[in-house]
Amino acid sequence: MTEKVRIDTIEKTTTNTPYKKLSIQVGLNGLSFCIIDTIANKVIDADKVVFKTQTTPYLLLRELKDLFDQKGVADHQIADVTVVHQNNLFSLVPKVFFREQELPDYLKFNTKILPSDQIVYDEIENHDMVNVYVPFTNINNYIFDLYGAFEFKHSGTILIQTLLGQKNMGAAPICYGHVTDQTLEILVVRQKDLLLYNFFNYSTKEDFLYYILFVFEQLGLDTERHPLKLFGSIEENDAYYKLCYDYIQNVSVFTLANSAYIFDYTAEDSIDLTVLGAL
Repeated sequence: MTEKVRIDTIEKTTTNTPYKKLSIQVGLNGLSFCIIDTIANKVIDADKVVFKTQTTPYLLLRELKDLFDQKGVADHQIADVTVVHQNNLFSLVPKVFFREQELPDYLKFNTKILPSDQIVYDEIENHDMVNVYVPFTNINNYIFDLYGAFEFKHSGTILIQTLLGQKNMGAAPICYGHVTDQTLEILVVRQKDLLLYNFFNYSTKEDFLYYILFVFEQLGLDTERHPLKLFGSIEENDAYYKLCYDYIQNVSVFTLANSAYIFDYTAEDSIDLTVLGAL
């Protein structure tokens, strides 16, 4: 059984409206879900589980089933479901070069794929990009059995659309780091252009810093001038942030304001941006 750590849970309300949306994020290092009431624009239930060691797709499904049972997710009348797949089995393709019949060719040079893998893609709206990736098929099958037809996306798709959709972005490049336990998704954005999106697994704070400095070096970013904005499972007082602060002058914890949803509890930070962004 995979060791896991439970993050702050949220007391569930008893509303029985059928106008609810469910967002689920699944990855080999953890999973989370969020349910909102679309009438009140209110988060009514959420939870998050972090695995101490990387798991397998088979055990990931078992953990998701256990979490749903513990939280009584099936008791809610869900109108819409979105599943977010977080993994490094992806490739961004400019839309002008994209051909649906060539999906395996976009992945075979930078990731290991099996003949049995399902390969799918997300069109990144308004940005002429396509994200080709391998989802967790067993998770999709389980959700389909529960709810019927649903939408699923890659975590990179959500992050790219969310960050590029911000207003009043400056002309200089900004490096964003989406931090979860053992994973780091780095995006570099200049105005409405994506310069880089990549996914890294880390085990130490030195690994964490190395990947960030590597991106700065490869893109010619200045550690004394260009900002690094970290978000997700990171705070200013933890060791990862402090180490970055030693090497990058303009580093901060980034909060994306999301006024669409009302939070009536103190654990807002435990809800991942990609889970909310998928809703």
